[in-house]
Amino acid sequence: MTMLLRSTALGLSLACLSTAAIAQIPDDTLVQAWRFDDIISLDPAEMYEISTFEVAANVYDTLVRANIDNPADVSPWLAESWDVSDDGLTYTFTLRDDVTFASGNEFTADDVAYSFQRLVALDLGPSFLIRDLGFDENNMAETLVAIDDTTFEMTVGDSYAPSYVLAVLSGANFSILDSELVASHEADGDWGNGWLDTNAAGSGAFVLDRMVPNEQIVMSRHDGYWAGDAILSRLIWRYVAESSTQRLLLEQGDVDIARNLSSDQLEPLRQNPDIELVQAPRSTQLYLGLNVANEYFADPRVREAMKYLVPYEDIVNSFLRDQWIVNQTFLPQGIFGFVDSQPYSYDPERARELLAEAGYADGFDLSVNVATRQERMDTAQAIQAALAEVNINLEIIPSDARTALGVYRAREHDIYLGTWAVDYFDPASNNSFVVNLDNAADAASNPLAWRNSWQNEALSQMALDLVLETDSEARAAGYAELIEAWQADSPFVMMFQQIDTAAVRTHVENFRMGPTSDTTWYAGVSKG
Repeated sequence: MTMLLRSTALGLSLACLSTAAIAQIPDDTLVQAWRFDDIISLDPAEMYEISTFEVAANVYDTLVRANIDNPADVSPWLAESWDVSDDGLTYTFTLRDDVTFASGNEFTADDVAYSFQRLVALDLGPSFLIRDLGFDENNMAETLVAIDDTTFEMTVGDSYAPSYVLAVLSGANFSILDSELVASHEADGDWGNGWLDTNAAGSGAFVLDRMVPNEQIVMSRHDGYWAGDAILSRLIWRYVAESSTQRLLLEQGDVDIARNLSSDQLEPLRQNPDIELVQAPRSTQLYLGLNVANEYFADPRVREAMKYLVPYEDIVNSFLRDQWIVNQTFLPQGIFGFVDSQPYSYDPERARELLAEAGYADGFDLSVNVATRQERMDTAQAIQAALAEVNINLEIIPSDARTALGVYRAREHDIYLGTWAVDYFDPASNNSFVVNLDNAADAASNPLAWRNSWQNEALSQMALDLVLETDSEARAAGYAELIEAWQADSPFVMMFQQIDTAAVRTHVENFRMGPTSDTTWYAGVSKG
């Protein structure tokens, strides 16, 4: 089929699906209702939003892959095997020789070197993931090398724990790109970044056909996929902002899966024989980021007071029930190093004492930037009411997720209410909450600590030292100590960890959500 005919057929299919009921959705097509307004770019070297990772995980492959049941267990994928030198610095990967990209180009070690060097050179948000391994523009050509077509060699900057290095490489930011295809779309030295915002160049189980922000994402099966063809021919994500609309579409049969239903909407679906609820603990955490550039939050007593002004239990037992649990650390449950430390509870009297000590007994005005998602707006309103009890007037500034993120990344917020998920299943993935080595406005690296203008050099060094610790017991003890010190000083009010729930029509088989967005794969999903 020519590209023109294929595009025409796809357009007709989508037109039918937009008005069709379940009987008319082809058995080889999966349609989901989902909010993905956080997507800014699909480029693995730029993407840093939760929804994007699920898309990338199905159109790209990585050298190694996390186990969906035990994400700390990393398995071979595009790399068949690897060796680590005695000094712990050089990793030599032996690559598969039977892989082709969706374009038809053959996969070689040159594509790996290109993809990793590109992540360094573009120096966008996720670049710290590879820079933290010791790579930069000056050394990348000598340390990220294709030895031959099936051998890739990587020399890191220090003797890191191998489990940490491999966990990093399993994340979707380390997706392997079709270097020939991307290079053909380069413009003004951008390494194809502009084109990859809404396109893909992968070897994964599916091919990206169409991506329209806040409207639709369409993928088709990558026939001839090296790991075996996917069962479904097409995946379609429909952007549906309102949870109530998602539920209606699901019950009418206009979609197969609804991904963003509230607790109240989920409860009656439990009684529907045509729908089942699929749940998975996720690494996603809901938190408040307090900008220390704000005069009030510059005082650690005000930051601590904020941690006593969240009605944690009331929230998870009401509008977030069955979907979130309390977690006050920067590590999600299930990850190595996690400790169940919950030193804060809703205590407005203690908050008043701290505010008075800081000289703010009469309160002050603040604003919070938040995406217009029901659970986040409900959370913001609950916190707004709690702050009013101590004379803090909180203005809620709602927007789409991309706008709220833009304000946050520019450090123009008072408070940001949003989510964060690990990039890979190692505690070092969340060093972004701790490590900030350069707090300047033009700093090359912009972790979450930087976004909130907070720098604690001692805690930064503790976190960096733990990356080098190879003794598991010592590393676990180190994280317990770090978490305790961090909770007392940081500008983060960690609140909840997600239990993801999808409502799925029962004819959908083998749909699973992983603990991270890039461990939710669709190759094995089918419809009965």
